[in-house]
Amino acid sequence: MIHTILDRALSGHLPTHDEALALADFNDTRALADVAQELRDQGFNNVVTYSRKVFIPLTHLCRDVCHYCTFAQVPRKLKAPYMTIDEVLEVARHGQEMGCKEALFTLGEKPELRYKAAREALAEMGYESTTEYLFAAAKAVFEETGLLPHLNPGNLSPEELAELRSVSPSMGIMLESASDRLTEKGMPHYGSPDKVPEVRLQTLRNAGIAKVPFTTGILIGIGETRRERVESLLAIRDVQEEYGHIQEIIVQNFRAKPETKMVNAPEPDLNELLWTIAVTRILFGPSMSVQAPPNLSPGVLPQIVHAGINDWGGVSPVTPDFVNPEAPWPHLEDLRRETAAAGKYLTERLTIYPEYARDLDQWAHEDLHVRILEMIDGEGYPRIDEWCPGDVDIAPPADIMTAIMDAPRAVSEDLETILEKIGNEPLEEADIVRLFKARGDDFTAVVQKADALRRSVNGDTVSFVVNRNINYTNICYFKCQFCAFSKGKLAENLRGRPYDLSEEEIARRVKEAWDRGGTEVCMQGGIHPEYTGETYVNILRTVKEAVPDMHIHAFSPLEVWQGAATLDMELEPYLEMLKEAGLGTLPGTAAEILDDEVRAVICADKINTQQWLDVMRAAHSVGFRTTATIMYGHVEGYQHWARHLMRVRDLQAETGGFTEFVSLPFVHMEAPMYLKGKARKGPTFREAVLMHSVARIVLHGQIDNIQASWVKMGHEGVKACLNAGCNDLGGTLMNESISRAAGTQHGQETSSEEMRRIIRTLNRNPRQRSTSYGSVSREREHAGLAAGELTDIINTPAKKYERKRPASSLVKNDVIDAVNL
Repeated sequence: MIHTILDRALSGHLPTHDEALALADFNDTRALADVAQELRDQGFNNVVTYSRKVFIPLTHLCRDVCHYCTFAQVPRKLKAPYMTIDEVLEVARHGQEMGCKEALFTLGEKPELRYKAAREALAEMGYESTTEYLFAAAKAVFEETGLLPHLNPGNLSPEELAELRSVSPSMGIMLESASDRLTEKGMPHYGSPDKVPEVRLQTLRNAGIAKVPFTTGILIGIGETRRERVESLLAIRDVQEEYGHIQEIIVQNFRAKPETKMVNAPEPDLNELLWTIAVTRILFGPSMSVQAPPNLSPGVLPQIVHAGINDWGGVSPVTPDFVNPEAPWPHLEDLRRETAAAGKYLTERLTIYPEYARDLDQWAHEDLHVRILEMIDGEGYPRIDEWCPGDVDIAPPADIMTAIMDAPRAVSEDLETILEKIGNEPLEEADIVRLFKARGDDFTAVVQKADALRRSVNGDTVSFVVNRNINYTNICYFKCQFCAFSKGKLAENLRGRPYDLSEEEIARRVKEAWDRGGTEVCMQGGIHPEYTGETYVNILRTVKEAVPDMHIHAFSPLEVWQGAATLDMELEPYLEMLKEAGLGTLPGTAAEILDDEVRAVICADKINTQQWLDVMRAAHSVGFRTTATIMYGHVEGYQHWARHLMRVRDLQAETGGFTEFVSLPFVHMEAPMYLKGKARKGPTFREAVLMHSVARIVLHGQIDNIQASWVKMGHEGVKACLNAGCNDLGGTLMNESISRAAGTQHGQETSSEEMRRIIRTLNRNPRQRSTSYGSVSREREHAGLAAGELTDIINTPAKKYERKRPASSLVKNDVIDAVNL
């Protein structure tokens, strides 16, 4: 029977109550642990987490008298009943300096109900209750330091939870045990009214009602039986199944402490701890976080990992464990080493777990959203370095640069299975999401597989094109929330001057580009309310009259769609009109994320996913080659990245019209949705490198060229990408306006000479190419290498205009209904 239960657990069926209770009599810890670690790997891959925290013991007073506790003290033994706000902030600031992200508030339960000293101290400070004072202290820490408070004040009413939720993204209470027997005379919870199981379970329910991500768990070795442990875990699971708010289960082993009634009580042995961890994992399945404090079990941490945990809890580089002062925190390097000895990669998490951090509208108070978004990556884990796309002051993190070149030691089996599919069968969404989650040795395996594919397809040649960006207008009537480039009407209060380039200025820039070795002008702009499909035709004619041999790479699917609509034309005949006027190829911009869940948030009135694909399909059908792009790292998740890549792959399989895939990381600094507190700070460096690698893997056999953007990644960043699957550095640009408007500081031009230098530092072979990856003449190469300084550009001021038709008649997409991501 037991083995049937375990087999069913591995196939996704949580044990029933009766089946769970049967496990209480099963003594084969090894068999349980084998199942538990497989379940853990299903949910957390090769990652084990911890929270870098500072411990703030707001008060040691408590109305309970647990027989094992040394945290709780009586007033006469304390210098003061409560820490002052200044003392709290001093500790928090020290933690901030040491890189902590969590402020753990631990305190006794409602001491004012027992001690006059507590009541008087609260009154003197102007508070009626410990909970009210906790709110003030947590608020001060959050506002002054940006640390995220995690509150452990004990039992709370719905009203208290609702108030504290606005200053704390997570809270917790240890159930410890659901056994009423432990509250009887002579047992550890006798005389502690707050340890009555039903009281604590009600707090768990209250937290679920209040939508508070919650921590709970059990304390083992205090006189309970194995069956009672299982019953306690089932009681927690019942609450979780109703509310879904419990983010972790802690399995904490009792440690006997001097000066307590349980000083001579036997501590649970290692087998008891491992048995309980394994059963916890089996009862809760692969997605629940299971934690064991590392300081309570020194020397056996790899065995604890093998029993099924995925988290070590909070570890402080600043403060001791005030609850277990006899057990110092392990040094983080030691913890990393012991985690690696178990074949796992140690990484940070926030006090609010990734699942909840990715759904802030449901799980966090709106006052906390901006700060949490600033702290997380696309999976919901914390950013652990300061690198952002476009920032020249922060170098790419050394650990990622090293990991790209390292030899992987312990790659997850499921990841190896996915990598073995490449070239044999197309990867599915879940496979691609798994690649994006790669960390540690898994990350190294993914990027090195991508680079091996690059070598097999492109060899050691790295290409680039000498081109000039010409953004003909920055006036746009669309409301893309990521765009800091476009402007509205001249009469409106703008961040910069609106312009609409004259034909003379366009022609001048084209001629200058040719004189400096350019073979391409890349032309895009805002969607001016007065532009029609004829406007784009006239722009093409202007370029061709200036320099007949200049290749024109112009007009995203948005311009094509809008231009055709203004002339009441179908896509194909309008594209033929553009070709006749001189258009050579089309850029695959305006793709952003090809998923309408995301587009509803970032560009609701723009073309939708299907319309973008339709324009590209039509362009390919009339003979155009185009690029494809992704703009990522803002509000979306890894599943949206996967869908985007799959949609590009599927269209390429149909048409074969894409020449390259270009990854464009979101530059956040001036983007409206970031300034409104609605977006992340772009991808992390790990994510940015992985986007290039995963694109290479997913598109292998379909699109041969993967391009990195030096404007967004910087020169050192693109070097990393060239070792992770990329073979192309795009254009020299000469003038770059759109990313600079968003905040990038990586300049307007990388010259032909500098491109070659970057490529040669990696022992690769530079190749100047045409837009369509053909060769260019020696004359063009020499002209590029001899290019002088650019003449200052003239952005022709836009004329004040009155719309000839009402705004409602402008060509727009039907606004996509916004959804929660």
